[in-house]
Amino acid sequence: MARDSGTAVVEWGGRPWFTANEVLAFLLELTALALLGWWGFATGGNVLGRIALGLGTPLLAVVLWALFAAPKARLRPPLAVVLLVKAVVLGGGAAGLYGVGHPVAAVVLAAVMVANTAVAEISRRRPPQVGQEFDGRA
Repeated sequence: MARDSGTAVVEWGGRPWFTANEVLAFLLELTALALLGWWGFATGGNVLGRIALGLGTPLLAVVLWALFAAPKARLRPPLAVVLLVKAVVLGGGAAGLYGVGHPVAAVVLAAVMVANTAVAEISRRRPPQVGQEFDGRA
């Protein structure tokens, strides 16, 4: 935080915003998994189908995320592939919410997911330089 004439000002590039966005990203990932499970249990035709979709869909999402999108992913694909996996998993969660009958909440959730992912990817590519002052030299 920076102080200007006695008033605290939160800086967008500082660590608190970065950390808060990372925590939100993790919570959105967990939410997407829960929504995929909810959709699966609500959608499957018979008991076996519900169990298969309710457990299988989030499990598939976890495997995709662990392989391609997690911070310590097993594979290091290009950014486009990482964003595609994130779109499938997070978008799947929002689509699952839509599928169980909550279209407005699904649109709001999707917008938050897109904004969070954009801020996270930009922040990760250009981490904040804490404690460095601009001195005018290139």
